[in-house]
Amino acid sequence: MSDWCSSDTGEAVYRSLDAIKNLRIRLSFERVTTTATLSQQLQQQVLSQHDGGLIELVPLTSQAQPGDNKEDVIVGWQEKLFSQYEMELFQNEAACQSPLDRQYHKEVTALTKAKGRKNRRIFTYTDYDRYTNCHPLQQLQKGSDLLNTTQTKPTFLAERMATVRHRRQDRRTMDSSFPKTKIVNWEPSDEFKRNSHEVNNIMQTMHIMGDLGPPGRLGQKENECLLFTVKTDGNGTIIVKPDFNKGKEPYRITTIGTNKEIWHLTIENVSATMKSEEKEREQHLYKDLYVRHKEFPNSLVGQDFEMPPAGVLRYLMNGEIVSAKGFEYDNLYVQFIMELPNNWSSLPMQSHSGVTHSSRTKSLGKDNVAYFCYPFTFEAFYMSENENEESVPQWPVLYFQVLSLDSWQRYRTEGYGYLLFPFTPGKHTLACHTWRPLQMGTVSALRRFFIGGSPELEDHSYVRIPGHFKGERLSRFGFSTETSGSVTFNLHCIQQSRAFVDSTTSRRRRQHNFDQAQGFNHHDTLSSTMEAFQRARRKMQEVRESLPIDLIASVSQIQI
Repeated sequence: MSDWCSSDTGEAVYRSLDAIKNLRIRLSFERVTTTATLSQQLQQQVLSQHDGGLIELVPLTSQAQPGDNKEDVIVGWQEKLFSQYEMELFQNEAACQSPLDRQYHKEVTALTKAKGRKNRRIFTYTDYDRYTNCHPLQQLQKGSDLLNTTQTKPTFLAERMATVRHRRQDRRTMDSSFPKTKIVNWEPSDEFKRNSHEVNNIMQTMHIMGDLGPPGRLGQKENECLLFTVKTDGNGTIIVKPDFNKGKEPYRITTIGTNKEIWHLTIENVSATMKSEEKEREQHLYKDLYVRHKEFPNSLVGQDFEMPPAGVLRYLMNGEIVSAKGFEYDNLYVQFIMELPNNWSSLPMQSHSGVTHSSRTKSLGKDNVAYFCYPFTFEAFYMSENENEESVPQWPVLYFQVLSLDSWQRYRTEGYGYLLFPFTPGKHTLACHTWRPLQMGTVSALRRFFIGGSPELEDHSYVRIPGHFKGERLSRFGFSTETSGSVTFNLHCIQQSRAFVDSTTSRRRRQHNFDQAQGFNHHDTLSSTMEAFQRARRKMQEVRESLPIDLIASVSQIQI
């Protein structure tokens, strides 16, 4: 008989977008045979056919009430079906202690008066009943009774894993029920284990039970058997155990004891299916929802980029002062300032200068490198005086100064440098070399070493071309300097102008016109060739008609 039944009783996970309240489950619970009934049938056949040599087996019948051997029930989500034990328990109002018990008392009283109870052996435990909130180890033991009433002892690993700590990903809780001096609780109680080592399950559960008691003796707790379990997390995930039969053989349940009984269980999903019109309507709703989700970021950002006015070039630079190396002293920091040439401007709140934090150097090969990774952002606008001018005559310049700080909070100038804004957009990594003014003599070197300080530039633009210089040649003869280290920059530059869009549009328009012109040229060439061919053909026919008949015949013979 085991070959006629399904043995796969594992869990199955489903995903549904519909509400869980629409779930409907049909359970068919049927008794196949009993030892007592079989013995009674055999005894009657032996007495009636004692003269014959053969015994004919007939289908089994039972003298029990209708519904004792077979029951077919459709159960909804969290629908309460009372067992015979609960019907007798909740009839007594004095036994009701909680509000839920008093509600069950009203429902049982109404069922008793209406005599409309649809179940006898199949009943349910909802998520509000005490059965759902039992210990995980007890759930494991009861879960092993599914489709097999034999009480099995859990393994050593199952006992340990039932109370294992589940680490939470969102937050970490601390138990302050015992003093902080007592870090380890060597004798934890069951309540402490449940509160500290178990995660509260947010899933709702529903159990469908079966009463395997003999006819006339229903309502005994020891005859209860777990048939089916449904769990959901409210997000569309539904876990069932065991899975629906789906046309497969029914599940078999075998009782224990001297009178072994075999029951067959069939589980089907009989939820109402959606019509084609409803499915199309739902698909349209989801499609509209996705379109709205897609359009929401566009509504926040906008369809078009913010464009500068006509004739204005917008220059945006996201820069980073990465590192400095090759300098004489430690604890370096960088000061920088932006200089805008003529026809360049910036926003009023735009900062034109900045200072990095101080950084100690570390040895990297032969150089001492100080890492800053200091970000900065600068935005400028260029407006040309001449509309026909395409190139920018002068670009902004970043002047910077590297300084060192000693333990007495005295600073020294380590080097000056400048950085010209890149002409092309994109990413640029530049290493700018520096130099510092040098005052000749031993006194200057001693002052720099012991009390700090060094010669400084009054005008930072003297590093490149001074702002007040108007001549053609700049002479620095007699100005002593010393080469120092270098500073590395990472620059990400963006240029935006309406001229770029106009040039791209005009280029595309020219390409389109060129393609059209090419097509027209090909068409004109083909038409002219056909017209020339037709003219040549007409001329040949005219010449042929004008020739004498004898000459035409001789020409034809020559051709042959």
